[in-house]
Amino acid sequence: MSADDSTLDAAAIARARALLAAPVRRERIWPALTAAGLLAVSALAFATAMVLAPPLVTHPLEKPEAP
Repeated sequence: MSADDSTLDAAAIARARALLAAPVRRERIWPALTAAGLLAVSALAFATAMVLAPPLVTHPLEKPEAP
């Protein structure tokens, strides 16, 4: 009997190993997408507030003198 001959079924052994292997845990994408969306909305809100806010200068601008 050669080393290649075996009474074990190779497909059955592969299936048993696959069943005994630890399950692969997939990463969830929704928390990252939610955080990115929240940051994008807050950035747009801050940009809008920056554009619409009145200037911080409270003293009147100097008028040029008439000749």
